[in-house]
Amino acid sequence: MEKLWIPEITTPLKQDIIQVPEVISQASGIKIFGKKIRSIIFTTDIAIIRNTNADAVIAVYPFTPHPAITKSIIEAADIPVFSGVGGGLTQGTRSAYMSLFAESQGSIGVVLNGPTPIETIKSVCDVVDIPVISTVTSKFTPLDDKLEAGVTLINISAGKDTADTVRHFREKYPDLPIIATGGPTEASIEETIEAGANAVTYTPPTNGELFSKKMAKYREQEKQDTV
Repeated sequence: MEKLWIPEITTPLKQDIIQVPEVISQASGIKIFGKKIRSIIFTTDIAIIRNTNADAVIAVYPFTPHPAITKSIIEAADIPVFSGVGGGLTQGTRSAYMSLFAESQGSIGVVLNGPTPIETIKSVCDVVDIPVISTVTSKFTPLDDKLEAGVTLINISAGKDTADTVRHFREKYPDLPIIATGGPTEASIEETIEAGANAVTYTPPTNGELFSKKMAKYREQEKQDTV
């Protein structure tokens, strides 16, 4: 069967959006409330979130979750948002309240850190009606109790061992929805998908890196204009 032609529409002001690697389209995707999600951009920069072709955003950060941050990201995004609600330093009632707030603001799911106690997972699952995602950092992460407590899917972030970790948990849980980091190259992303990841997270260049390239372009343009 011939590959279907896909018309693409853009405007002069929308040509610099962050494009996720095309190879991610090979992933099966995960359907959440009828929306198929394959590519998930990993950032809390609302300018990048507003200018990407990713299917969704995972907004987790190394600070105590705060409603103002969650609200700002969801309001800026025009794609589904998975919101970080703690689980490491932030636990218990605060994580449950943050989860309820994230759902009420429009999050499509909430993300708990790897060290999250089972009681906190249960508290979160008791108050929300959206997927609860547990972060997995290695193949030694204990999952049985977390799944029993209500975790819906997992987000694997195991550095250079991510593909092996995906493979380990895919063999153990054949039907478990798995999100995983894809790594820096198309080959590493493809390996992660082949290992069993249903959706892939992509870390974009920083705002500073993007601006640096644009400023270099402007300087070269000015130089050419004076020749």
